[in-house]
Amino acid sequence: MQNSVAIIGLGYVGLPLACLCIEKGMKVYGVDIDKNKLSKINEGVSPIDDPYLKDEVKKIKGKIRLTDNIEEAVKKVSTVIVCVPTPVDAGHLPDLRPLKDACESVSKGLQKNTLVIIESTIFPGTTEEVVLPILKKSNASNFYLAHCPERIDPGNRNFTIENIPRVVGGINKESSIMAYEFYKKIINASIIELSSVKAAEATKIMENTFRDINIAFVNEMAKSFDKAGIDIMEVIKSASTKPFAFMPHYPGVGVGGHCIPVDPYYLIEKAKQLGFEHKFLSLAREINESMPSYTIELLEKEITKLDKRIENAKIGILGLAYKANVDDIRESPALKLIELLKNKKAELFIFDPYIENMSNVRDLDELLQKSDYLVLVTDHKEFKGMDLNKLEENKIKVLIDGRNCLDKDKIKSLGVIYHGIGRC
Repeated sequence: MQNSVAIIGLGYVGLPLACLCIEKGMKVYGVDIDKNKLSKINEGVSPIDDPYLKDEVKKIKGKIRLTDNIEEAVKKVSTVIVCVPTPVDAGHLPDLRPLKDACESVSKGLQKNTLVIIESTIFPGTTEEVVLPILKKSNASNFYLAHCPERIDPGNRNFTIENIPRVVGGINKESSIMAYEFYKKIINASIIELSSVKAAEATKIMENTFRDINIAFVNEMAKSFDKAGIDIMEVIKSASTKPFAFMPHYPGVGVGGHCIPVDPYYLIEKAKQLGFEHKFLSLAREINESMPSYTIELLEKEITKLDKRIENAKIGILGLAYKANVDDIRESPALKLIELLKNKKAELFIFDPYIENMSNVRDLDELLQKSDYLVLVTDHKEFKGMDLNKLEENKIKVLIDGRNCLDKDKIKSLGVIYHGIGRC
């Protein structure tokens, strides 16, 4: 059983981790409830449209042991890593059901001296207050439990799972040491052993809350600068020349992904239970949640100037993914923006080259032919590099650049009304 690991959840976190562990010579059991996903991985095909993962999953074909049975996999390994989703519900409350369900199954197969690591993002206290009591139901007389918050940036080839520094914290010193030694075998970067599991849990929450707050700040500045006729991208560029105390963040149509729009709610809710109110975090969430609606306001304002109405307007939506060059739609602002536009009875033409099954046109050319107005939601390379002359050829009247990534002067020179987020 030594040098063997079961990875529970083969998504954006678990799958690259499984590939890395195999590369490092470990015996790996990959576990997921999605049998279609398991079938693809078994064939050497990545279920995630990511260039790095496509290459890595090909390499592990025939080397990974795949199953949908957590209990049986756990019985055969010395280390178990849980990488299941930890979303929020419709009321923005933490939904720990996937984590609890996974841990219940782990407890049924848990063997003596097994190391269990939770990589799923959780609020401080979850490992000791939720996970530990579940695992104690097992027949294992002794086990080790730690948290190592996942750090992965889908689509980023410069910072991969192998070279991003990690932090670990256990329920006791022995668990921390065990977790540290495990990651030392596979990570080619620094690993910091923290004083407690709560500190490890809080680290990931702070990382993403920091980003959410700064994005909210720059989104609010964009709204303000728009009123003042100031190009926020020019201001950010100039502020970035200061060699200290400024870190550029950028405004946009909204914040997506599984981390930034989710993690702050975990801390907000946990703090409430402890008698503390996170006013700053809540306000940041409110601002960032408002951006899809604000983007539509910009579009509606420009359409009104043309004596047109948004009802029945032919609007092209460029992108569904929450970030560039991936097929990930988790918490994507595109979904909210589309819902709001449908409520306004606009006619939508949607295209994302990475998510063809959710697109309702075959390609960008068809979208341009059918649309009068455009909203760019995702800064895919296909959109950033498109021939802008096609806007004029297809008589596009208004373009709302939700990522401030297009050449506004070129677009305006073509007679197309351009409006970005804090940029007009």
